[in-house]
Amino acid sequence: MAIAIVLASLSAIACNLRSSPTVSSVSNQPTSELPTLQVWWDKGFNPEEDEALNQIINNWESKTGVEVQLFLQTPDDLLSKAQRAIQAGTPPDVLYSDLGSGTLFPRFAWEGKLLDLSDIIESQKALYPQSVLDAVHLYNNVEKKRSYYALPIQQSSIHIFYWRDLLQQAGVTTIPEDWQGFWQVWETARNQLRNTQNLDIEALGLTLSVGSADTNFLFEQMLEAFDVELLDDRGQVLANDPKLRQNLANLLAWYAQQYRQGTIAPDAIEWLSPDNNIHLLNRAVLMTPNATLSIPGSQRQNREIYLNQLGTVDFPKKPSGEPMRHLTSVRQVIVFKDSRQLELAKDFLRYISQPETLAEFLKQSGGRYFPVLSPVWKDPFWQDRADPHISAATKTLLEKPTRTFYTAINPAYSQVQEDYVWGKALHQVIVEGVSPEQAAAEAIARIQEIFAQWR
Repeated sequence: MAIAIVLASLSAIACNLRSSPTVSSVSNQPTSELPTLQVWWDKGFNPEEDEALNQIINNWESKTGVEVQLFLQTPDDLLSKAQRAIQAGTPPDVLYSDLGSGTLFPRFAWEGKLLDLSDIIESQKALYPQSVLDAVHLYNNVEKKRSYYALPIQQSSIHIFYWRDLLQQAGVTTIPEDWQGFWQVWETARNQLRNTQNLDIEALGLTLSVGSADTNFLFEQMLEAFDVELLDDRGQVLANDPKLRQNLANLLAWYAQQYRQGTIAPDAIEWLSPDNNIHLLNRAVLMTPNATLSIPGSQRQNREIYLNQLGTVDFPKKPSGEPMRHLTSVRQVIVFKDSRQLELAKDFLRYISQPETLAEFLKQSGGRYFPVLSPVWKDPFWQDRADPHISAATKTLLEKPTRTFYTAINPAYSQVQEDYVWGKALHQVIVEGVSPEQAAAEAIARIQEIFAQWR
């Protein structure tokens, strides 16, 4: 069974890593004199995502008579190629990037490179939750103003994915909601499975490597858990707050303790995307956090695994006992000021941002991401309690406290993500043996340095 799961997962991953970068309903070399729109987009984790995007493009082409050149590439490659195109003065007309939404897009807005999309958002502003609007209300340092320089398409929050059937075999009937009990239950179950069933399995699949977006996302959520409030309401670093420094050191010490006592998979310090997915699906770890529903989504066709073996659960309460506030990542699409087809790009975004269009796109994509428009949540697809994964994520996003990333307050924080400040701090403590206090101080100093460069 484990082999079948891994093969299914690797098949999905392979779809994301195919060498051919372009999928288009038209030729790469258009022969007509009609205008063409160049759209660059992340290649989907599952084939359904690419199919859903192609359907939207086909519909818009039929509606407008405009030809679309669709360039699909893996997330890392897409961003690097987009940056080269921008430097060469030939940016795409439309760019969607999961990674860019929290890193390069705020920088592009700061540098005055993005087209203001306020007219599109204002036309249906009442349909967006405030947290979604905040995520795309970016600062333009050239024009000295904030405006809507990106269009929200979909969102996600981080959840814990685990093997329900293995917990049951270990005699675990409930997952505690308190901080210590929550993390202890995985170690207890791991020990029981090793002792009674001779399973070679680790407890926690927490990504710790320096260069992984998974490390960033999880650490940001853990900052929330340990009450590390880095920025004030004006977006400035609270560098001199002793409570901040101590809480950050406590968080780094917690990570180090979990790793050194063998609770976290030993090779997690080397994981890159999608290694945590693979380790879970291969039953090498009992649980792993992930920022989308890609893990259960990869098993959707196997109803036994999807419905009965895999589980999705929220993070526990904070160590303080207070309810956890969940980070949400709003995935965005942008248009560059130097794009060739500004009006066509805006027309395409108007089309894709309509509630009925986005609703169908998200459903046909398999529910890996979630709606940014309030009316779309009313669709029964998102309210189906028989689906243990989508219903859990829906409850988090609609019923529990959330906040967006610090990039919504200060775009300089995007460079904290780009520079992997948190992954480096973890490496210092776990691998190099630096004290948590020193690593915390150096991380804060680096953030101060970054923010000073953005003034």
